[in-house]
Amino acid sequence: MIFAASPRAAGSLLPRLRFRSTGSRDWRWAALFGLFLAILVAGVVDGQVNRGNRGITPINSSGDFLATGIAVDVTGKNPDEAREKGWREAQRQGWQQLFRRTNGRDGPALSDSVLDGIVTAIVVEKEQIGPRRYVATLGVQFDRVRAGQILGVSGRTLRSPPLLVIPVYSIDGIQQVFEQRSAWQRAWAEYNTGQSAIDYVRTSGTGADTLLLNPGQTGRRGRVWWRVILDQYGAADVLMPMARIEYGYPGGPVKGYFTARFGPDNKLIDSFVMTGPSAAAIPDMMEKAVARMDAIYIKALSEGVLRTDTYLVLEKPVERVDVPDEVAGDEEAVPSETDNSVPTAPAVGAQTFAVQYNSPDVESVSATERAVAGVAGVQSAATSSVALGGTSVMRVTFRGDLAALKAALAARGFKVQEGGGQLRISR
Repeated sequence: MIFAASPRAAGSLLPRLRFRSTGSRDWRWAALFGLFLAILVAGVVDGQVNRGNRGITPINSSGDFLATGIAVDVTGKNPDEAREKGWREAQRQGWQQLFRRTNGRDGPALSDSVLDGIVTAIVVEKEQIGPRRYVATLGVQFDRVRAGQILGVSGRTLRSPPLLVIPVYSIDGIQQVFEQRSAWQRAWAEYNTGQSAIDYVRTSGTGADTLLLNPGQTGRRGRVWWRVILDQYGAADVLMPMARIEYGYPGGPVKGYFTARFGPDNKLIDSFVMTGPSAAAIPDMMEKAVARMDAIYIKALSEGVLRTDTYLVLEKPVERVDVPDEVAGDEEAVPSETDNSVPTAPAVGAQTFAVQYNSPDVESVSATERAVAGVAGVQSAATSSVALGGTSVMRVTFRGDLAALKAALAARGFKVQEGGGQLRISR
């Protein structure tokens, strides 16, 4: 008797192997062959998961205000003094830019000490440092709560449920997500989503991301596997922004076709086309396309299009019979099309509580906010005091009392401690 393992079954890399039956030797040869296949498959999977130079870590997505594109050109006695002067000048210009964007007019001049208290970060877009000169393009990030009090904007915003982003990039007819780095992936990773009404859940594209989030997954309709994936990333549904690039001729103009899709059914929301003079214009095109995609998703949210599929939510939703009568009769607030950060007062019957949590880094802040916002009955969850490496404080608007909030957080998997009218949570 002859046992043959063909290349079709074992893969094109394996030679044709034949084993002649000689009694118990067959089992040993078969075991060795099976071990060889297992090692080969494990190596392929490990290479697929751990291959480097492919993931891009998303930037901070906090709800802080951001002013960008601020050009400074200053001099000083030394490089450090010149840079400090440049950053302070950027704070002043950034404040005026933010105030004009919010109120449509120039704002009051604030002292450097006041600006230091409301500025949370300086984002270096481009800089050149000389012996006595500092030339740079900077961005300034302002604390939403502190700056909002001066701007007259509430710290509470109406946001969507957490939505997982799978950016699909197509070039030469081949679709990819995280298989290799792309301008589309980078544009989504570098986009500041904190001021958007959409709660984006973005991944770095490393580890298991390449296996779980791939172009094939976007074509699946089954809810069971989608529920497993979304629960893995703490999301309630999925967004699939797609970009396809076509070249006119080598070195010539490029055309980008962009499509905003939503949900496991790959529902089309809107699409648009952008052009560029050459391949060098693709990064800028992608950056503008992401901002336009964000506007499309925000409009879809305001029109009620981004409705989470009930089959994707693992937690039991709040039933209408569980909501007090005075709350059930209220109409849902609708965000304005002209403002991504819409102030909204808590509904009748809702209360706001302070919740403390450990925040070792920026990612932990965003992750905790998303997890708390996904708790049944929570209307909004926004960090009011950030202490990286320490304990941050979150303001949670909840439809119920403190005891009910404590029970809801515990049901979500948090360890909850109560004291002084506040809660402290941890994993």
